[in-house]
Amino acid sequence: MGTVVGTFRSAPRPPGAVMLVGPGDDGTSRAVGSVSGGCVEGAVFDLAHEVAVSGGPVLRRYGISDDDAFAVGLTCGGILDVFTERVDRESFPELGQIADDVAAGRPVAVATLVEHPVASLVGRRMVLRPGGAASSPTSAGPAVLASARMDDAVRDDALGLLAGGLSETITYGPDGERRGAGARVFVASFAPRPRLLVFGAIDFAAATARMGSFLGYHVTVCDARPLFATATRFPGADEVVTDWPHRYLRAEAEAGRVDGRTVICVLTHDPKFDVPVLEIALGLDAAYVGAMGSRRTHDDRLARLREAGVPDDALARLHSPIGLDLGARTPEETAVSIAAEIVSTRWGGSGRSLTARSGPIHAGVGS
Repeated sequence: MGTVVGTFRSAPRPPGAVMLVGPGDDGTSRAVGSVSGGCVEGAVFDLAHEVAVSGGPVLRRYGISDDDAFAVGLTCGGILDVFTERVDRESFPELGQIADDVAAGRPVAVATLVEHPVASLVGRRMVLRPGGAASSPTSAGPAVLASARMDDAVRDDALGLLAGGLSETITYGPDGERRGAGARVFVASFAPRPRLLVFGAIDFAAATARMGSFLGYHVTVCDARPLFATATRFPGADEVVTDWPHRYLRAEAEAGRVDGRTVICVLTHDPKFDVPVLEIALGLDAAYVGAMGSRRTHDDRLARLREAGVPDDALARLHSPIGLDLGARTPEETAVSIAAEIVSTRWGGSGRSLTARSGPIHAGVGS
């Protein structure tokens, strides 16, 4: 199993991208997944065969070579760190339980020591779930990774990443020192799909539900009108709820089913529906809150929300009119506009054409 554990510049795949190499049905080797979109798959494929035989994990960097850029390098100019390890019942006995957690929607994280001055420690892993941790049976001694100090630091950091659904490599000192260097731990987070709550059973909601599902969200469409809130009208939604939007959102929040990754789209543009639900939504720790409507509707909505006591700092979080300026007309085009703004908000994008910009394509990535 080759896993992207670090990216630099315009790398084509994010940390956590995986390629598996193993025997196919006909006995020949085959690869599943991708670590670079095709640039270095051949090199990782060959390395995977070596690791499968030797059993020892390997951390290798792939990037542009000035001498031979197209040999195994990334033609996009990016750099990847790929950690390749052997996977079988002895080396990864926890894999079955992790797969069960993922299938059931239970959050789980796997923290793997991918670099350490003591080579024999590389490949040790810790499996973490909210409220506890399980060590790898293949590790020896009381420490799961390199030391008890590192275990404590990784446990805290990994659970924080899991709560946000993030996969990331963290650098430590050899004994787990947070400001040290020399050891790296990759945390792969397998969190349940983030939620997209769409309020308003209209044609724009149907298109937005399909787009949200495409982006990997668990989509709920909610409307108080049973005539319109039907599963038949919203095949792209995971669930369709008939309830008053504000009542449903309040109940979901009180049950702990709204978090910092939740996206809320209010598409009713009817004050009796959207003002009460936005009053609640803007008081939650949601990733995104947007509302559909014209400029006039927006101004009227802000006035009503202020009358309801919503403070200005909360109103500043409201994306209204919803979506980026793409010149959208149809429900499908509008759904693309909404999705573009959600992605831009998540990653800090400018929303401008890449042609009109210079510098790194991905925010926070070095040039």
